[in-house]
Amino acid sequence: EAQFGDFANGAQLMFDQFISSGESKWLRMSGLVCLLPHGFEGQGPEHSSARLERFLQQCAQDNWIVANCSTPANYFHILRRQLHRSFRKPLVLMTPKSLLRHPMCISDAEDFTTGSSFHRVLWDDAEKGHSNLKLKADARIRRVVLCSGKVYYDLLAERDARGLDDVYLLRLEQFYPFPAQSMVKELGRFKNADIVWCQEEPKNQGAWTFVEPNIEWVLGRIGAKHARPRYAGRNASASPATGLASRHKAEQEALVNDALASGAPE
Repeated sequence: EAQFGDFANGAQLMFDQFISSGESKWLRMSGLVCLLPHGFEGQGPEHSSARLERFLQQCAQDNWIVANCSTPANYFHILRRQLHRSFRKPLVLMTPKSLLRHPMCISDAEDFTTGSSFHRVLWDDAEKGHSNLKLKADARIRRVVLCSGKVYYDLLAERDARGLDDVYLLRLEQFYPFPAQSMVKELGRFKNADIVWCQEEPKNQGAWTFVEPNIEWVLGRIGAKHARPRYAGRNASASPATGLASRHKAEQEALVNDALASGAPE
């Protein structure tokens, strides 16, 4: 477990040499769980990013699991799944910071009990009645915003404040193995909507370069009107994050607005 996920780069040799490829090279399974705090909260470039993109770049041959859970129940179930599976895979988990006490980051009791399980993809809270907004019918949804982790709650609060009942928020909880069939099932409901991928990380970091071709495959599979997802997030950057709180706030507001604002899809 890292104090901040940013410090995982000190163990890069271990990730490269042993954890990501140990089973492929030496047929040695591992159920190691790596908890790497990740999230952009204005704390600067050394306290924002667990370098998600580096772990996703090493994904192949079902070598490990990379996830970013946004609810207490899903976090519980992904850890429980590690114990109950009949095989072992390393789990690289982007863990929350501000979500630990976030008033919107909650789960119902039944989400932990009999019949519940880990969800690779999570639906919009408005569908579960955890929002005052009533969404339009699937056929009338204008945009689906795909995201993962903490930024979902920023999008949810702003979407509801604006009363955008034709924008659906869909969370990707597990990046790898990519839940292609689950995405086909969920996005198949919104074939006429434009698709946006929203992330907090700069464009050259985070999950964008990993999810883009996967989402494009899903859109082709369902015969979607718009064949490619659009990016909404920070510009490419050498540094993971700004050290100025005011700039962080402006960037965060801009990416949320870009994801939700009306306009023709690319």
